[in-house]
Amino acid sequence: MLKVCSFMPAVTQMIYDMGLDGHLYGVTFECPEQALKEKKPVVRCILEGKNLSSQEIDALFSASKHQGKDLYYVDEPLLEQISPDIIFTQDMCDICQIDTECTAAAVANLEKQPELISISPESLEDVFQSAITIAKAMGKEEVAYTYLNGLHKRIDAVIDKLREAKALPKRIMLMEWLDPIFNCGHWIPHQIAYAGGIDMLSNPSGDSIVTLWDKIVKYDPEVLVIAPCGFTVDRTLEEIHILTEKEGWSNLKAVQDNAVFIADFDMFTQSSANTLVDGIELLAGLFHPNVLEVPKRLSEKYKPFTMKVIQQ
Repeated sequence: MLKVCSFMPAVTQMIYDMGLDGHLYGVTFECPEQALKEKKPVVRCILEGKNLSSQEIDALFSASKHQGKDLYYVDEPLLEQISPDIIFTQDMCDICQIDTECTAAAVANLEKQPELISISPESLEDVFQSAITIAKAMGKEEVAYTYLNGLHKRIDAVIDKLREAKALPKRIMLMEWLDPIFNCGHWIPHQIAYAGGIDMLSNPSGDSIVTLWDKIVKYDPEVLVIAPCGFTVDRTLEEIHILTEKEGWSNLKAVQDNAVFIADFDMFTQSSANTLVDGIELLAGLFHPNVLEVPKRLSEKYKPFTMKVIQQ
């Protein structure tokens, strides 16, 4: 029987989405809760269990990258025990997750050498193609097409409603990090576009980058979405003061119009095809509430910004 390990939370989620989890034996510590209950975490991180601020996390990751140190490590005895045929890894970001180079070093001494398959999407279409790559490697390519067909129908439904309402694109900013502030990149600008918005501060199909506050103030977004990588709504609320204390915050159009939203990261910086479509449906409801409602199943994934929320 084919044995697979996933060293990417997004790949793990897509394996579950496509009903292929019977072949999954090893995951990372960051994988979805269901996977962690059922599978063994093979990849660990030195930051597990630490409660660091956004600034501290950024500084630690930056220093580690500069020094060439690895924040992630592999439980090699467990990996030897699993003896996987395939390991899905990535080369998109060596800071957020373990990369192929680090994985290759970890498997070098295994008696059975697994095939390493890098899943490194840059655009939304790349994410969809990744589902095909995953399923094909597991001998179930047809499952991916059924999966993607359902996702495309959901996106089409959003587009059709916006077109029917003749909704004009909203001026958006989505933040991927708070301190320092990062814009959004890769597939997130494409999500925003499908949802009826445009983020002129973003970097489509490329890395997110540090963005100066003065630039944001001048851009003056109509809608501001705050979804730091790896942060839930509650975790972001712990540091929202970083933004609210900045000069010019209260004058932003998004703030004055009550169009600031805090959202869970897993609909944006977690590149599972299904969760990214969740993100499109959420954003469409936030950008154009008179046209589309946020799906009820996503109601706990975001909070509108108000001072009452901050004081809780």
